[in-house]
Amino acid sequence: MKSTIAALVIALFAGVGPVLAEDWTGAYAGFSFGYADVDGSGNVGGSDVGFGPVIGYDYDFGNFVLGGELEYNWLNLDLGQSEGSLDSMSRLKLRGGYDFGSALGYVVVGAARASTSGDSDTAAVYGIGVAYPLGDRFVISGEALRQDFENVPQSGGKLDANVFNLRTTFRF
Repeated sequence: MKSTIAALVIALFAGVGPVLAEDWTGAYAGFSFGYADVDGSGNVGGSDVGFGPVIGYDYDFGNFVLGGELEYNWLNLDLGQSEGSLDSMSRLKLRGGYDFGSALGYVVVGAARASTSGDSDTAAVYGIGVAYPLGDRFVISGEALRQDFENVPQSGGKLDANVFNLRTTFRF
């Protein structure tokens, strides 16, 4: 019985090779599609879908990957309470992550700009994401991002935005 179990364990591990790490170095471009949930002072806010282009560059240091990215999301979010609409959010992001072999888990920090029908504001953006390659060139990923704007609605109040994006990119 023990020899049968030992033979099964050896057979199981004999067919398993080492996990090959993905090479994340290079430029990429693609599109994101997501959901924005926005809350502000005085019952201002709402939710809407957003979409837009993304472009970036990553450098693979082995197990650690560092990169920069520019992302733009079109929105048509009525903020309510006669506060106008949130028309777009753009982000300049620095991302750093760990190469898990077949996937990249990463954190994001950077700057975000919200444009509304009344005013625009810049805030910090931070979040997490995971990327998974489909072949040599295509990558699918998902991100959860947070932005805290201080002076966006027409009344000058706060606006906190949570954005959840699904993305597909092409690596060059």
